[in-house]
Amino acid sequence: MSAYQYLNVASLGDGVFNVELARGPANAVDRAMYMEIRNLFGNVDQLGGDVRAIVLSGKGRHFCGGNDLDEFATMTPDNAVERMWRVREAFFAISGCSVPVVGAVHGAALGTGLALAASCDFVVAAKSARFGLPELTVGVMGGARHLARMAPQPLVRRMYFTGQPETAEAFAAAGGSVFVCDDDQLMVEAARLAKRIASYSPTAVRVSKRVLDRVEWMNLTEGYEFEQGATVRMSGHPDSKEALAAFKEKRDPAYQPRNDDRHWFGV
Repeated sequence: MSAYQYLNVASLGDGVFNVELARGPANAVDRAMYMEIRNLFGNVDQLGGDVRAIVLSGKGRHFCGGNDLDEFATMTPDNAVERMWRVREAFFAISGCSVPVVGAVHGAALGTGLALAASCDFVVAAKSARFGLPELTVGVMGGARHLARMAPQPLVRRMYFTGQPETAEAFAAAGGSVFVCDDDQLMVEAARLAKRIASYSPTAVRVSKRVLDRVEWMNLTEGYEFEQGATVRMSGHPDSKEALAAFKEKRDPAYQPRNDDRHWFGV
């Protein structure tokens, strides 16, 4: 069902879609692929149906081995500004996606691969997955700020300055925020968590996504006040009352599909 050259898209059911990086052999990202990522995640409703969550994974042996090195070789101060803009737009489209994105990482997630994973709302990683920032080894910079969403500063700096990758288990043990599972359970676990997200009110989830994206950069006082404002807003939505009633009655909620709830997302 994918209309993209480097992204495979498939429905996992229950409003969950799998977006698979597919540019062999290691899913290295070039300019065209960055643009595809931006276009897809910037408007996930184009996938059709009731999109409630996304699982981002990689085809083949690796999640993403990094940026296309041939493009680095042709980069100059004259063309680098436009290229870096394309890169930013792709990462920010994932982090700002209107629905939660679960990263499912196996094999290598290096450089751009790590930044793509860090742009997701959270990451499920196979035990054998490797995270790394080899930027200095290829004469470029970037990725440290993305890694800081997943790891404390000492770990960020060690990985950045040494360029040495860490296995998922070692990364988690050092303070990296990833959910580690057996390799053969990666997609099972990622889909399970995405479908749990999808079981909640789709309107509430999208409102929550907007709220979390905003409060991440606020202090406690401002952030909590902003969250409370979303509570006030959602209190007028039928899904809020249905969720409370279902909880009290110990049953699954029955959310009714609605034609257009977009005005609720403007938090």
